[in-house]
Amino acid sequence: MEMEWMKKMGEITHHTIKTNGISMHVAEKGNGPVVLLLHGFPELWFSWHHQITYLTNHGYRVLAPDLRGYGDSDSPSSPSSYTFFHIVGDLIGVLDHFNQQQVFVVGHDWGAHAAWHLSLFRPDRVKGIVALGIPLFPRSPISPTQLFTKSFGDNLYITQFQELGRAERAFAKYDCLTVIKKFLLINHGDVLVAPSGIEIIDHMETPSLPPWITEDELQAYADKFQETGFTGGLNYYRAMDLSWELEAPWQGAKIKVPSKLIIGDEDNGFKSWTKEFVESDVMKELIPDIEVVMIKGHHFIHQEKPQQVSDHILSFLHKLA
Repeated sequence: MEMEWMKKMGEITHHTIKTNGISMHVAEKGNGPVVLLLHGFPELWFSWHHQITYLTNHGYRVLAPDLRGYGDSDSPSSPSSYTFFHIVGDLIGVLDHFNQQQVFVVGHDWGAHAAWHLSLFRPDRVKGIVALGIPLFPRSPISPTQLFTKSFGDNLYITQFQELGRAERAFAKYDCLTVIKKFLLINHGDVLVAPSGIEIIDHMETPSLPPWITEDELQAYADKFQETGFTGGLNYYRAMDLSWELEAPWQGAKIKVPSKLIIGDEDNGFKSWTKEFVESDVMKELIPDIEVVMIKGHHFIHQEKPQQVSDHILSFLHKLA
């Protein structure tokens, strides 16, 4: 039976395309200028279902892939296959497949990282970028894992995710639906750090269902992750240091495309970590043409506050039209 939220999206065309040595699933809808929608962890193409409906109703064509490692796209086993060079390579292949020279890009979480890096490596292919929850930070003099461990200790979720198989084993103690709920329904703004000797997934609460998402939606994620496992998504974290090494030539490079950052005031680590950077001159130097919007909400802001986020995306697209 088709779920209510799926029905609202209407007719979606599903493609499996070859790009950068992998098969990638891309959902497509609408006619008009193209908006590429890039999901984060632990999500899938349909995380954007509110925005797909909204943007196509306002004259845009959307392409929403399952990123490498997720859903119906291939999931290479080695973490070294998940650098930003791989991810951006995949996306260039998507644009070429659909004969799109330049597109608007909207990304959330790891999808925001991917959008920033697409803009950094191939600004010629990007009309403008909207990043949700994640700004682009300058390249650090030390590797990301060293930086995070120095700042938050050994029990930060990112640090725990580094060891191959560790998070997978910890997640496996729960059913997939519970794992998805623990992440998607996070209702606090703290950095995700577990007490010593405790796995992050054990430390995370399973919040009760908020009004902005249904059990059916959460189950749809759970069903797909039950099929694929979480390793693909976790490998993005495991490739962070390799990406950092390879990005040395872009040290100090600026983002030259028009940009907008939408961030929830209760996003994880926003008050203690991100806010100061977002309000600093350092970010303005790195991304000269940036507009920042803070709204009330948590990390999965495009689902929690779909109308507000969609309106902000549309106003940005209109400004550049």
